[in-house]
Amino acid sequence: MSAGGDALPTRERRRLVPIPVLTGVLAVIAAVVLAVFLSGCRGPSGGSGPAASSRSAAPSSGPTYRVTAAVPVGKYPGGVVVDPGSRTVYVTNFDDGTVSVIDASARTVTATVPVGKNPGWVAVDPGSRTVYVTNFDDGTVSVIDGSTRTVTATVPVGKGPLGVAVDPGTHTAYVTNHGDGTVSVIDGSTRTVTATVPVGKNPGRVAVDPGTHTAYVTNSDDGTMSVIDGSTRTVTATVPVGKNPGGVAVDPGTQTAYVANNTTTPTSDAASTVSVIDGSTRTVTATVRIATGPQEVAVDPGTHTVYVTNLDDTVSVIDASTRTVTATVPIGNYTAAISGVAVDPGTHTVYVANQSNDTVSVIESR
Repeated sequence: MSAGGDALPTRERRRLVPIPVLTGVLAVIAAVVLAVFLSGCRGPSGGSGPAASSRSAAPSSGPTYRVTAAVPVGKYPGGVVVDPGSRTVYVTNFDDGTVSVIDASARTVTATVPVGKNPGWVAVDPGSRTVYVTNFDDGTVSVIDGSTRTVTATVPVGKGPLGVAVDPGTHTAYVTNHGDGTVSVIDGSTRTVTATVPVGKNPGRVAVDPGTHTAYVTNSDDGTMSVIDGSTRTVTATVPVGKNPGGVAVDPGTQTAYVANNTTTPTSDAASTVSVIDGSTRTVTATVRIATGPQEVAVDPGTHTVYVTNLDDTVSVIDASTRTVTATVPIGNYTAAISGVAVDPGTHTVYVANQSNDTVSVIESR
């Protein structure tokens, strides 16, 4: 099957970085489920989450947010991550097979790094300034040296790698393999896969709590989240969340995980929620209703603020203490194709990838 964006499943394609269907059997799997991830999580429904307390999405008083810049990047950007130490933003460009490197101070692209075929998500190890990029159609992860901005290794993983997250304390990368139903564990020193952990059906995103060395993996077709113990590299819990869970982020200060549950259609809010999971009890303690089609999630650990990208071209701002939506930030008319989101914890600046506009929006508060 063609590596072009149109080959990617609808859900994944609009949600983050459109991830084209893998050739042969994987192409079929990706087309059905991946579409649910990048394209706003459209596709087969996962299991229903527990009946947790639902909070209203009514906005309340607080900081005001506005888009202060739009940085042109490559074609069909999706994954976004910030290296707070170097004030650098890395953005994957799905249709270009590249990663754009943005100077956060100047808000300009200072380098473009070629990686694998159809790059999806990206993560950074701030201690070593190492960047990990999943290449969906290659079944590999590109390892980038943030200092030289060159690919120093290519690590084979499973079928259809999507999400990636790093535990900075152990220099370990976790990669979800959408077509395998597994997570590859990469040793950052040897740059080899040291373990493969079976999880749920069609895993998509992953986040790490560095304090507990725990990885959280969303399984889109199960409607669950797998909890992986980083020491034993085994699943220690499976938490039912909402339908079509996609983006996930962790607030290490409170040991809380946030999961975006995506709708099947952009016009329905039946499953437009964010599940709030207590990392200690591994239970859903609240369900926050979002306007339309939540896709990706990022947390500012300094302010305990949660940012969620939506299919209606907005970003919802959630106050973690009250578990309510306190602001909704319009990003622009980008045909429901905003996806990846990341926060610079030092400046509290938010970065959002706009797929159909080939830009990264910069959101600031005051």
